[in-house]
Amino acid sequence: MDDEKAALSRKLIDIVGEISEISEYRGPVKKQYTNLARRLKLLTPMFEEIRDGKEALPGESVRALAWLGRALESAKEMLRFGSEGSKIYLVLEREKVLTQFQEVTTELEQALSSISFEKLDISDEVKEQVELVLAQFRRAKGRVDAPDVELYEDLLYLYNKNRDCGEDPNVLRKLVDKLELGSISDLTQESLALHEMVSATGEDRENSIEKMSMLLKKVKDFVLTVNPNIDSEKSAPASSSSAEGSHKNLVIPDDFRCPISLELMKDPVIVSTGQTYERSCIEKWLEAGHNTCPKTQQTLTSTAITPNYVLRSLIAQWCEANGIEPPKIQGSSHAAKSRSACSPAERSKIEALLGKLTSGNPEDQRSAAGEIRLLAKRNADNRVAIAEAGAIPLLIQLLSIPDSRTQEHAVTALLNLSICEDNKGSIISCGAVPGIVHVLRKGSMEARENAAATLFSLSVIDENKVTIGALGAIPPLVMLLSEGTQRGKKDAATALFNLCIYQGNKGKAVRAGVVATLMRLLTEPEGGMVDEALAILAILAGHPEGKAAIGAAEAVPVLVDVIRNGSARNKENAAAVMVHLCSGEHRQHVAEAHEMGVMGPLQELAQHGTERGKRKAAQLLERMNRFIEMQKQQQQQQQEQQKVRGENVSKNQVLQQQLI
Repeated sequence: MDDEKAALSRKLIDIVGEISEISEYRGPVKKQYTNLARRLKLLTPMFEEIRDGKEALPGESVRALAWLGRALESAKEMLRFGSEGSKIYLVLEREKVLTQFQEVTTELEQALSSISFEKLDISDEVKEQVELVLAQFRRAKGRVDAPDVELYEDLLYLYNKNRDCGEDPNVLRKLVDKLELGSISDLTQESLALHEMVSATGEDRENSIEKMSMLLKKVKDFVLTVNPNIDSEKSAPASSSSAEGSHKNLVIPDDFRCPISLELMKDPVIVSTGQTYERSCIEKWLEAGHNTCPKTQQTLTSTAITPNYVLRSLIAQWCEANGIEPPKIQGSSHAAKSRSACSPAERSKIEALLGKLTSGNPEDQRSAAGEIRLLAKRNADNRVAIAEAGAIPLLIQLLSIPDSRTQEHAVTALLNLSICEDNKGSIISCGAVPGIVHVLRKGSMEARENAAATLFSLSVIDENKVTIGALGAIPPLVMLLSEGTQRGKKDAATALFNLCIYQGNKGKAVRAGVVATLMRLLTEPEGGMVDEALAILAILAGHPEGKAAIGAAEAVPVLVDVIRNGSARNKENAAAVMVHLCSGEHRQHVAEAHEMGVMGPLQELAQHGTERGKRKAAQLLERMNRFIEMQKQQQQQQQEQQKVRGENVSKNQVLQQQLI
C-alpha cells in the first residue's frame, strides 16, 4: 500500500509539474486556460503531503485520486493543445474548443469532489486550499468569457471565400494584429502548428488543410506586401550588408558563432550549462518546449538566460579590428534604460575591476571584489551596470577560493547585486548556489551571515526556493541559526522561513534538527528570536514530520505560555502550531493544554486577536470543547459502571446473609 501511495502521489505531482511548464496559451479561451492551470498548481501541496504522510490510504481514497489523475491527464493534453496549437484552428473550431474545456473542467470538479479530505493525512491549511480550488471550479462551471465574434467572423469569411477573389486589406490587417502573425517566424510557427492540429483531428483532413493553408497564405501575402523587406530582415547576418559584401572571405571565430544558427552572435546569452547562444535562437528553442542544452544535451536546471557581456564586447572588438560594423542589438527598453544609467567613466571603472577579478592575482581579486561590493551597495544603477558587465560569473568563482576575506567580499557583492530583481535569475542560472552554500559552511562569521542573507534574497522567487533547498542550503542555515551571532541567527531564520514556504523543504529542515534549535530560541531569556522561531514553527507544524518533531519536543507548555502572554502576532502563530498538534488522534496534547488552563487565553484570543489568530483560536476551542465533552461522557460512563458494580456488591452481600 505504501508503494502504491508513493507511486500515485508521485504521478499526480508529475502531471501538475508538466502542466506548470506549459507556456503561454492562445485561442478563444486563453483566460480560462490560464486560470485552470493556476488552480491545478495549487493541488501540489496536497499531493506532497499525501506522499510524505505515514498513514496508509483507504481504498476509496486511492480510487478517487486515480480518477483525479485521469482528469489531470485530460487537462494537461487540452492545455498543451491550447498552448502549441494553431491560432487559426482554435478560433475557427471555437465551439469544439469550448465544449472540450467544459467537459474537462467538469470531470476535474467531479473527481475532486469525490475525495474525502478528512480521510487523508493532510494539514488544515492544505485542506482549506484544496477546498478553495474546488469552490472555484464550482463557481466557474459553465462560465466562459464571450469569444471575439468579429475575429471569428473575419476568419470564417476568408476561410469560405474563393481563393481567386480579392481580399479586404482592412480585414487582413485586423487579423494580423489580433492573431499576432506579423513576422516570418510567427507565420512559420503557425503553419507548422496548423498542419499538426488539423492532422490530429482526423476530420475532413485534406479539405481542412487546404482551406486553412490558403487562409494562412493570404495572411502571409498581406504581411509581405505591407513589409516587403521582412524576408531579408530575417535572413540578414549580424553585420551590415555592405560590410558583408566586402568581407565575404573573412573567417568568423567559432566562439563568436551561435551553435544553433552558426551565424555571428549579436546578443550572446549564457544558459545554465555554461554554453553561450544567440538570444533569439535559444529563446525559440526553449519556447518549443525543450529543456536541454542544444550543444551538450544536458538537462537545463533553469530556463533563465544571462547576457554574456564579456563575449559581446570581444565580438565588437573583433568587428572593429576587421572593419565590420559591430552587430546592433534591439534590446528591451528596460535594458536600454539600464545601460544609459551609468556614465562612460563608471563603466570603464567597472570593466577595470572585472579585469582584476580575472587577473589571477589574489590581492587584485580581493581589492576588486571589495570595490564591487561597495559599488553594488551604493545604488540601483550600479547593480544593473555591474551585472551587465559580466561580473556575476566572476564573483561566483571567488566563492570557492581559500582567502576568507575575498570570499566575504564576493558573497556580499552577490547579496547587493541580488537586490535588483533582474539579477536574481542571473545569479541562480550562473550556478551560484553551491558556492554560497560552501561559504555558509566554511566562511568567516560575517561571510556566513551574508551568505544566509543572499539565499533569503534569492528565495523570494518561488522557483529558486526549490533550487536552493535541493542544493543543500538548509542544514548549514540551521547550523547558523544555532551557533551564529544575533545578526546571523536573524539572517538564517529569515532564509529558512522563506525556503520552508515550499512544502518540499519542510522535511529537509526538520531532518536537519531545526525544531530543537527553534524550541531553544523560544525559551532563551531575552533571546530576541521568539518572533522568528514561532513563525517558522507555524509553517513546519503543517508538515507530518514537523508536527511529530514539535510534539516530541514538549512544546505545549511553551506554546500555552505564549498564547497567554505573547504579542498579538506570536499568539497567532502559537495558536496555529497548537491547532496542528491537537488535530487527529493526538489527544494527549489537548489534555496537556487543557490542564495548563489554555481555555481562558484562547477565549480572549478568539475575541481580540488578529483575524488569523481569531480563526485559529476558534478551531482550538472547538477541539477543546469536544475533548471536555468526551471527558464528561467517559466520567459518566465510569460513574454508571461504578454504580452498577456497587449495586451488584450489595446484592451479593444480601444473598450471603440469607444463606447464612
